[in-house]
Amino acid sequence: MPISRRMVGTVFVGGALVLTLSALAYPAMLGVETTSASQDRVIANTRYGPLTEADRDFVVKVRAAGLWEHPLGLIAMQKGTTAAMKEAGEHLVVGHGRLDATCRKIAPELGITLPNQASPQQQQFVATADSKTGQEFDSTATAIMRVTHGQIFPVVAKIRATTQNTLVRQLADQANDTVLDHMTVLEKTGLVNFDANNFQQTTPPKLPKDQTTPPPPQPGTPVLVLNIPKGLEDLNTASPAPSPSAG
Repeated sequence: MPISRRMVGTVFVGGALVLTLSALAYPAMLGVETTSASQDRVIANTRYGPLTEADRDFVVKVRAAGLWEHPLGLIAMQKGTTAAMKEAGEHLVVGHGRLDATCRKIAPELGITLPNQASPQQQQFVATADSKTGQEFDSTATAIMRVTHGQIFPVVAKIRATTQNTLVRQLADQANDTVLDHMTVLEKTGLVNFDANNFQQTTPPKLPKDQTTPPPPQPGTPVLVLNIPKGLEDLNTASPAPSPSAG
């Protein structure tokens, strides 16, 4: 999808980034369209409980999320201009490294094939942010990531509330903690424009399926591993404790 430099400005430049992210951020950070109109249809009966269309899509989508957020986190660790931005990058890398390990563990148990590449849409997320430098990188990357995390948060909750598969339920628990942690560290950068963010989350346009679907892995290709850098293995990415402040 062609993206003009004017359209991909910072969150503070008119409505440019609002328009860009509205186009980019559908259908949210996990970026894989459903494969059936009947998401509650049981496609397999496993020893962990029935597996529905929605369950399978969720596992694939969590994997797909890591395939773009993990590399973007690594970029943020290098290009971020503030300690808060670099910290957000660390949390993206570690959180998705851990989620990915869970996906790779449970996928064979459930008969699910995982992608090895992000969708074209998700690859554009990374390219858009990486094309920026300095504070423009910080604001652009934060805007993209906060919108996409905000969109997927209720999706995770729905899967957690409805799935009858214990492995999918455990992944949803982990994803809930991870997404909330990522939203929190992104907000700590001070770069989240909540008015623009909320508009982008609630008014996403549709994109062609070939833009939102990761390509299937080549037969016999090893499953890509999203590694956690040395020194970050013990980083706490659990759901943060509530810390209300006076309004």
